[in-house]
Amino acid sequence: MNLIDTPGHVDFADEVERSLRVLDGAVAVFDAVAGVEPQSESVWRQADRHGVPRIAFVNKMDRAGAELDAAVASIRERLYPVPLAVHLPIGTEGTFDGVVDLLGMRALTWNDEGEARDAAPVPEELREEAHRRRRLLEEAVAELHPGALEEFCGTGTVGTGTLMAALRELTRSGDAVVVLCGSAYRNRGIEPLLDAVLAYLPSPLDVLPVRGTHDDGTDRLRAADPAAPLAALAFKVNARATGRLTYLRVYAGTIEKGDTVWDATARRTERVGRILRVRADRHERLDRATAGDIVAVVGLKSTRAGSTLCAPDAPLLLEPPGVAESVVSVAVEALKGTDTGRLASALAGLAEEDPSLVVRTDPETGQTVLSGMGELHLEVAVEKLRSDHGLAANAGRPRVSYRETVGRGVAGFVFRHVKQDGGAGQFAHVVLDVEPLDSPESGFEFRSAVVGGRVPQEYVRAVEAGCRDALAEGPLGGHPVTGLRVTLTDGSTHVKDSSDTAFRTAGRSGLRDALRACAMVLLEPVAEVTVTVPEDAVGGVLGDLAARRGRVSGSVTRAGATVVTATVPLAELFGYATRLRSRTQGRGTFTTRPTGHAPAPAAAPVR
Repeated sequence: MNLIDTPGHVDFADEVERSLRVLDGAVAVFDAVAGVEPQSESVWRQADRHGVPRIAFVNKMDRAGAELDAAVASIRERLYPVPLAVHLPIGTEGTFDGVVDLLGMRALTWNDEGEARDAAPVPEELREEAHRRRRLLEEAVAELHPGALEEFCGTGTVGTGTLMAALRELTRSGDAVVVLCGSAYRNRGIEPLLDAVLAYLPSPLDVLPVRGTHDDGTDRLRAADPAAPLAALAFKVNARATGRLTYLRVYAGTIEKGDTVWDATARRTERVGRILRVRADRHERLDRATAGDIVAVVGLKSTRAGSTLCAPDAPLLLEPPGVAESVVSVAVEALKGTDTGRLASALAGLAEEDPSLVVRTDPETGQTVLSGMGELHLEVAVEKLRSDHGLAANAGRPRVSYRETVGRGVAGFVFRHVKQDGGAGQFAHVVLDVEPLDSPESGFEFRSAVVGGRVPQEYVRAVEAGCRDALAEGPLGGHPVTGLRVTLTDGSTHVKDSSDTAFRTAGRSGLRDALRACAMVLLEPVAEVTVTVPEDAVGGVLGDLAARRGRVSGSVTRAGATVVTATVPLAELFGYATRLRSRTQGRGTFTTRPTGHAPAPAAAPVR
């Protein structure tokens, strides 16, 4: 179980993605005043992709303007599952005192210190409304669950036991979401929330066995059994001066302090030092962790996020979490020449903690380049260099990562690689067809249509490897090439001079020349931007988005604010936070979500 509280920025969506990968269930926390906010919607979609069952907690019921029904309506309208509210608030805003539990038909209240009072009958003034809402809950569940429908049709009502069982099944299937409410700051409604976690979210024993790949290449299943061979996934690393913490989800088996485990990803052994249960900023030492636990381990020297740890005598490789593509880069340099070595070490540590950060050296300029998911992502990384490592560093202007694709291909492109230098020669002859795929995001496909054995299969593989080499730099500006299919249609060999090396060279040089003959298209990264602004500032914001080549896709007004959704080239968003604050007197907010690449206009500057 995990809490998903989502007021943050999409530049950290990759860490959310890795966390969702290891969860069996989650609690989504919403603001009772704002309802479903744009970033909440983004994280909810991520949880959908991972199939994580959720319950919802509407927080801050004691705030001015808090309204449970409005928050539930926003869940229905923006997230689309059927929200099933099992609480009725007692009191409103500053007088919020507790909730009516519609399943047990009892009043749960708390004193000013946040201590729970004994459960009591439903207050007289709320009794009629509580019975009405209980009836609506029964009808909604009966529409979704066959067992509840049968009981409802037979008796005209749904018993509490049947209702709870149905809510559990609907939560696990994702057909509905149970909604509770309370005030976390005043510790009101937290005990019923924890009870709901136990009642509705799955335990590790309820989920399917984890699937992995054995050393022999076959798929294997491993159930959540403490006695089974160990299978654990590292999903987060914190490399700090006080020690290296590796966060693990144990899917099967038991891991104990002092154990030697096998890193199936790096293919090396690791020794487990201390095992810690993490409770916010507190750590509790454990002697062991078993299937279903999420713990932090001290002592793993080189295990990275996404690595699989398993028993040495029962190797299993689990599918790692996906890593988001880096689309924005900055050049980073130390202010003092003596700090260059420390900077390289600190950047390596940041990349180790966050796989979506990439550090490389520009071969032309010799500069150290840091790439990430967005401008804020890189700003935070550079700030960590200053605050956590005490390094004074300069960062250049952000640059986006462009791509190139084929707009119109070529057929029957002939390339011959012939080299004679006095010794053994090289000969390779290939004929290539190059064509665009349906989507620029489709990557690269290679096919062979050679007949009659004119190019042996081992040379076909070499041609494919050479073509993949050629994708690193396109003809327009040296950007990576994507969204194309290459078909080897013909070729020939020499009895003495043909080799894997010759055909790999022919594939690389042949595709480079073929791309120069194609009509190429420059692709720029784009993002979906959700801007929330006061109604009186909408005009200026829309004009600014248009000036940034943004295409508005939607607009909705609620609670005195307008939410505008637009698709904007990522290069045009640099400095947008400052611009938005100045246009809205600091009242505007925005979130971004990378959505891939789109053709760049011919006049658009490459940044």
